[in-house]
Amino acid sequence: MSGPARSSRRGEAGQALIETALVVPLLLLLAVGVVGGGRVVQGQLGVSAVAREAARAAAMANTAGEARARGLGRGQDVAAGYRLGNGSLALAVDPGDFARGGQIRAEARYDVTFDDLPLLNWARLTLTSRHLERIDAWRSRWSEGP
Repeated sequence: MSGPARSSRRGEAGQALIETALVVPLLLLLAVGVVGGGRVVQGQLGVSAVAREAARAAAMANTAGEARARGLGRGQDVAAGYRLGNGSLALAVDPGDFARGGQIRAEARYDVTFDDLPLLNWARLTLTSRHLERIDAWRSRWSEGP
């Protein structure tokens, strides 16, 4: 083949190269955005679960000190299950006056990082969640024994 047929094939190859050069960066940007968005959603679910479970565990305790310890322990266990392990998790459990019918407050804060994602390695997003759990007014409390 010679002449016009050969030059038209070269033109098609050049056009395909230009289209690829335009589409590939957009696809990579879309993929990085999807992964980043997934991390944010996973982090928010985890932070919400940590606060909820910490307050719930604390409400089942017999004393304020035990409530704080149980809440913090349960919150750390849940955080490990959600893989919130970059060291930025902050969890606070406040039993208040720890009276029947009162409330336990738990607040969790976590920084989502994107260090391993290109184009987003500079970004950091702080997620927070608060949960109030009512202490059952009719729940029995067992004393520690003599």
